Amino acid sequence: MNTFKVTTLLSVLIIASSFTANTNELKWLGWNEGYDLAKKKNKIAVVDVYTDWCGWCKVMDRETFAKPEVIDLINKEFVPVKFNPEAQGSYTFNGKQYTGSELAALISNNQLSGYPSTVFYFPKTNEFKMEVGFKNPQAFTEILNDMVKYKASAAAKKK
Repeated sequence: MNTFKVTTLLSVLIIASSFTANTNELKWLGWNEGYDLAKKKNKIAVVDVYTDWCGWCKVMDRETFAKPEVIDLINKEFVPVKFNPEAQGSYTFNGKQYTGSELAALISNNQLSGYPSTVFYFPKTNEFKMEVGFKNPQAFTEILNDMVKYKASAAAKKK
């Protein structure tokens, strides 16, 4: 094979690979879009409840949500949602509109005590579970696996 053909083939392969989906990152959705998608797909919404000023929230983004094992598990079993209760906006849940602080109170059962907090929403049962505080990748992976098992056991009980 001549040099021109090899160079052309390599160029095509490099360009084509740049268009493939990168599954090694999370595509965070806002509350409204993520809530709708979780309901549509019957997947657990993993809701990162954060604020812009929260230092531990940034650490969790950098050290936990960036790890391949966490990313892979969330992409497979969950709908990733970022929710800042301090941001202006209107949030929908069960057909009703809420402010950020109202929604935060609702999804935490008035138990939100700090940031970051992670709320898991189970659309089939319309139920929430919450974990408060920074979690390292290993601890967070265990929590994610527990949530998947919880969903499976709830589904088995309904049969």
